[in-house]
Amino acid sequence: MNRLVLLMSTSLPLKDPVPIFSLVLFIILLAPIILRKFRIPSIIGLILAGMLIGDHGFKIIEKGSIDLFGKAGLLYIMFLAGLELDMTEFRKNRYRSMVFGAFTFLIPLVMGFLVCSYVLHFNFMATLLVSSMFATHTLVAYPLASRLGVTKNEAVTVAVGGTIITDTLVLLILAIITGAEAGNLNAQFWTRLSISLAVFAAIILWLMPMLGRWFFKKIKDDKTSHFIFVLALVFAAAFLAELAGVEGIIGAFLAGLALNQLIPHTSPLMNRIEFVGNALFIPFFLISVGMLVDLRVLLRGPEALIIAGALTGMALSSKWLAAFFTQLTFRYSPTQRNVIFGLSSAHAAATIAVILIGFNMGIVDENVLNGTVVLILITCLVGSFVTEGAARKLAIQDAADKPELPDQPERILIPVANPERIEALLDFAVMIKDAHAPTPIYPLAVVQDNEEAKERIHLTNKMMEKAVIHAAATESEVQVVTRIDLNVSDGIARAAKELMVSDVILGWTDKTSTTDRLFGNIFGTTLDNVLQSVWETVYVCNFQHPLSTTKKMVLVMPHNTEYEIGFSHYIGKMFVLAKQAGARLLIFCNNKTQQVVTAWMEQAKMSVDVVFKQFDTIEDFLILSREVTRDDLVVTVTARKGTLSYHAFMESIPAKVSRHFKDNNVILLYPEQRAVDFIEAGLQPEDLTLAPIQEQLANLNKLGRAVKRIFKGPKK
Repeated sequence: MNRLVLLMSTSLPLKDPVPIFSLVLFIILLAPIILRKFRIPSIIGLILAGMLIGDHGFKIIEKGSIDLFGKAGLLYIMFLAGLELDMTEFRKNRYRSMVFGAFTFLIPLVMGFLVCSYVLHFNFMATLLVSSMFATHTLVAYPLASRLGVTKNEAVTVAVGGTIITDTLVLLILAIITGAEAGNLNAQFWTRLSISLAVFAAIILWLMPMLGRWFFKKIKDDKTSHFIFVLALVFAAAFLAELAGVEGIIGAFLAGLALNQLIPHTSPLMNRIEFVGNALFIPFFLISVGMLVDLRVLLRGPEALIIAGALTGMALSSKWLAAFFTQLTFRYSPTQRNVIFGLSSAHAAATIAVILIGFNMGIVDENVLNGTVVLILITCLVGSFVTEGAARKLAIQDAADKPELPDQPERILIPVANPERIEALLDFAVMIKDAHAPTPIYPLAVVQDNEEAKERIHLTNKMMEKAVIHAAATESEVQVVTRIDLNVSDGIARAAKELMVSDVILGWTDKTSTTDRLFGNIFGTTLDNVLQSVWETVYVCNFQHPLSTTKKMVLVMPHNTEYEIGFSHYIGKMFVLAKQAGARLLIFCNNKTQQVVTAWMEQAKMSVDVVFKQFDTIEDFLILSREVTRDDLVVTVTARKGTLSYHAFMESIPAKVSRHFKDNNVILLYPEQRAVDFIEAGLQPEDLTLAPIQEQLANLNKLGRAVKRIFKGPKK
């Protein structure tokens, strides 16, 4: 009874964090569901809910109660924008981002200066402050573009890049205005600001990637620690930005750029980051934006209406002109222009920060503050509606432009013997898998047919649970397959035929224990048998470190590999792997192969940072080792005996790889090739090759070179 009386006597606004948190969570749950029925974006629903529960609505939650989560949500939006940015596209379009950044900064600044000076009759400082407020914008609608899958479109990339440019310039102007008002605008102020920004940028863009790469290598399996580590870096970067004299959103965005290459878009960590942000932090931010809006200011006289209308009209028209001139400059489609306008038209975080600082310093009055709050509401509504409509059209256009899937769908088979290697092999499979392929990934366990088969099936199923749990974290579909066969290689071959697989991923280890007997001697009988019965693409993987820590991917391609039937398939997978790992691609090949790869890149429109190096003596791995560092991934393309690109020296490649790159992540790749038909009974693959003769000739050639060096003597 006492509890009921206490509950009924609870006064509004709520002060206990438990009911506050509970109420906000119900709003996050129900607002999108209800407004979806009216075809209203969920972002608008959260902003409207914030208006209703805030100080200017029913006063259910007082101002400041959710500021912590609201600020975290703003930083999270900027961090995700940097993290999801396609760095290759960003580097390729950096000049376009600069051009849009210049347009979206200068056009609103100049137009706003004219309106504030000659229409609203503000003084110089107020004019500079308000016109700079027009130039800033917040990526409130970015989650809509992300949900519709168009974040890699050039228009979105340019809009995000332009956002950070214009916001940085605006916040620098704000720092100058505050310095001028405080009377500190002297040489010491400029020196301190320049040095602090330089130190801040060096810490974020140079030290943070080094720290992240070291942490992910040392702490491999603790997924919770990975998430907490990333979150800590984001807020530390925001704090360092404020110490440097700029807003924290700049630090959060740069933290996303710094960690971009360390967190693949298909990784479990990326999935956790997006899930927590979209489910919790970002909705809190949108609700906190709504709590700032006070519609009653429109009833306080014509001056408030005039200022609110002028500010809102100027903000939307200037941003539309910036998007329009960007469209004309780069010949974008009207849909791309609308995406750019929708993303850059919403004013929220930086805008309210600029005006609040000006209001607290007495530069602008209450009418400007209230007019800005109305501007925030209207621009967030317009930006959300425009972005969702344009992004939906853009997604449909992008889907229509994609090539049709082949008749035989992609199927990836992962034979597993060592539980410790399941996660690394699954991560590799998820990274190279076509995101649009409808088929699952197939982890395979082969149990030898003997008296212990029943017990081993039970143990194998338990081992496979780890694969299922790990795959669930990446939202990838997995279908576990178990086979009983006389030997492992036959079980793999039969499963590959039954499932009609396109790729087989094998683990490589030097262990010879019972659980590792499948791949203990990977270059022995088992692998030979698999290669002679499975003619699809086979990857033999030795992963010492997480693939996300890869700086450079070195791809070694032999002569005639471009003539193999699986060439297009595996080269596409390697480009996708480089893109997902955020690594630049260094390809060693001859002139003919380079021409074919270049033509394939142009046709496939792959945006990967690629460098070619001439390499006519693929057997000389000493030359390769000079180009490879500890953080590089080495992929060597080899071939089965009797095929087009097979050479005698390929027999020694595994040993050379083990010797020269023992500390690196290594993949031996056997492309899809035509099966060799044997007509005579008892005839073996090696009987149809000139390998023995070629090996002897190669040995004689090496011996001849050694003798020449001996007789030539040392150089004088």
